[in-house]
Amino acid sequence: MTPNAKPEDDFPWWLLLVIGVGLYLFYEVLADADYAAVLSTLSKGIVITVMVTLVAYASACVIGLLLALGCLSRFIVIRQVCRLYIEVMRGVPIIVLLLYVAFVLAPATVIAWNWVTGPLGFEPARARDIPLLWRAVAALALAYSAFLAEVFRAGLQAVDKGQIEAAKALGLSGWQRFRHIVFPQAFRLILPPLGNDFVAMVKDSSLVSVLGVGDITQLAKVTAAGNFKYFETYNVAALIYLTITIGLSLVLRRVEARLRDRTER
Repeated sequence: MTPNAKPEDDFPWWLLLVIGVGLYLFYEVLADADYAAVLSTLSKGIVITVMVTLVAYASACVIGLLLALGCLSRFIVIRQVCRLYIEVMRGVPIIVLLLYVAFVLAPATVIAWNWVTGPLGFEPARARDIPLLWRAVAALALAYSAFLAEVFRAGLQAVDKGQIEAAKALGLSGWQRFRHIVFPQAFRLILPPLGNDFVAMVKDSSLVSVLGVGDITQLAKVTAAGNFKYFETYNVAALIYLTITIGLSLVLRRVEARLRDRTER
């Protein structure tokens, strides 16, 4: 490596290896009847996996940003409430939170809703009317919002205070300072960890299978239990997840590089 070379400038030999191995594995899968049948079945779960990931991550980003702003609030009560939420959510395993939201929080929410709306003449709601899919999405959003809150908070605090003071001197309101000065700069800083968490969300979305949601992992479990071909089934499941996560990593790296180039200009 030359003295001025950067790690990101290295030729991606590893990528060529991954692509070559991936193409070979997919060829072997499609050429084998057993593997091809498993791939056809598991592919039906890709839509659920992607949907769960996108909805849960988008929700987690919104909640996480609000929590980060709350942690930076000038009101101590808001700061303490947000910090309590973050620490509690970060301390509970995601799989436990999934089960808690699905079988404790969701029914409790329905009971509270009926208690409030009952006197108003609304028809009572039932917990079984809340699909397990959306309970799983809610659990993932709540769990990841705590981690993303720390990412957003660190990015917001990294913005130069002098620029904020200059914006105040120009008469910009708090929202205008956040919209035009603080958030654009913070976003460039936090994009890499946000991307890492997004890839992690893809993998953690497999946990929704414990609730019977028909994602890739759940279909793999059902398929393997039916054909007893655990080796073939879980090989295909791993290959699908690797294809998704590596593809996302490459896209995110490209986006980071473009933002870095714009910043350097």
